[in-house]
Amino acid sequence: MAASFEEAFGAAPQARAEAPGRVNLLGDHTDYNDGFVLPAAIPQRTRVAMRRNGGADFALHAAELGHGARFGLDAPPTEQFARYVYGCLRLVQDEGAQVPGLDIHVASDVPMGVGLSSSAALEVATLRCLRELLGLGVDDVRIAQLGQRAEIEYAGVNVGILDQMASSLASTERALFLDTRSLERRPVPLPAGGQVLVLDSGAPRSLAASGYNQRRAECEQAARALGLASLRDVPDLAALEGLPELLRRRARHVFTENRRVLQAVEGIAAAAFGALMNESHASLRDDYESSAPEVDRLQALLQRHPRVHGARITGGGFGGACVALVRADSASQVAADVLAAFGPQGRQLVPMP
Repeated sequence: MAASFEEAFGAAPQARAEAPGRVNLLGDHTDYNDGFVLPAAIPQRTRVAMRRNGGADFALHAAELGHGARFGLDAPPTEQFARYVYGCLRLVQDEGAQVPGLDIHVASDVPMGVGLSSSAALEVATLRCLRELLGLGVDDVRIAQLGQRAEIEYAGVNVGILDQMASSLASTERALFLDTRSLERRPVPLPAGGQVLVLDSGAPRSLAASGYNQRRAECEQAARALGLASLRDVPDLAALEGLPELLRRRARHVFTENRRVLQAVEGIAAAAFGALMNESHASLRDDYESSAPEVDRLQALLQRHPRVHGARITGGGFGGACVALVRADSASQVAADVLAAFGPQGRQLVPMP
């Protein structure tokens, strides 16, 4: 069994906090293009506990990994998982807080490496715990912004704001419609008669960081070629005709994905919402090239199931999970049918309300 804070450090913590992972229903790879996204929180959460240790260094224990790391703020730790926590500590210090040496315990049931934002949940939970322990005057939006910076500056993934905003502000009962340029947002009911199901393809996301950064660079290149601040500002598909083929396909995904999110928040029926999810997957597979063969096979099985409205890859891509909108109270049956056909490498990840 994973060690508790008390077992790891021999004393009780002085602060605790938690944050959920997220599933993105529509709007992948639009956030770093100033576009629109539609995530929801998942029930699984990351929990962080802290205690002042009387020194200047930090002792981090990750319960699910069964090991930890020790580091100071003068240099990033060598362990990749610890860099997310280190980044949060450094940024809070840069904000002007006095950060003492801490014992830090992390426990999580957010599935890792499948596109459900385990890293954002860790960042948001860490920052919430620091807010509690140190009495920081930062709201939930600022928490999300600091978490995003921690991932970019210290973990090396040039992410948009989607994951951290979802972990900080979304709920499991409704989707969160977010304009990533203005950060205006509002809760959106899930389609009536629909239920969310998330299945893992078992395909490791081995190219997730490098592929993600490459796609972001391609989008920035396309925006510069069009003379735009970002691909959010593309007026229509005709405006993309002068771009080189690869950049045109990347920009076409962003334009059409933004349009799909805006259609989805208009209160459409579950079947129409599902059709948008199917279109989104095709766009991510063909125009954005951020899927993987195993994910495509899983999505096709979901899409063909009579109780599924639609399905798509979710998260940064290059492997990982599919999210599906299924008929209400059908998630268990759909999961059993699809996984039986898919094979033993697949698994159900998220039971949603």
